[in-house]
Amino acid sequence: MKTFKMISFGLLTGDEAEYLPLLDGIIINQENSHRMWILEMFLDATHKDRFNKLKADETLVEAKVVISYPENEPAAFVLAVDAVEQIGDRVSVLLKGRLKRQRSEYAEQLLSDLLDRGLEGDALLQRFESDMRSRPRLKKK
Repeated sequence: MKTFKMISFGLLTGDEAEYLPLLDGIIINQENSHRMWILEMFLDATHKDRFNKLKADETLVEAKVVISYPENEPAAFVLAVDAVEQIGDRVSVLLKGRLKRQRSEYAEQLLSDLLDRGLEGDALLQRFESDMRSRPRLKKK
């Protein structure tokens, strides 16, 4: 197993990622045959009901997680809430899931999309670099 620092956690709803204010977080690659990952986040208790509902409904959630360094690209995960524990005025949320396979042609699709939007020059370069870091969902053509 390998353990990493979780820098940020973005819960996907539709095309948008809602980044939750982490107090702390770790992510563990179990390195097993099921390719499972364990994520534990420490959040303000205001998020408790939301995660308890996801757990009770057995809802799979998609998330974008930045691991180890803030400048790393977010990794996409499909996760299930495994446990939600109140600790004082904070909450620990344990999630288990798998790393989503990123499409290898993401950069080409993103560039095509930005060109279709009429971006060029420095504006194109800045938007491309920004979107490669945040990895927004692209519209299917």
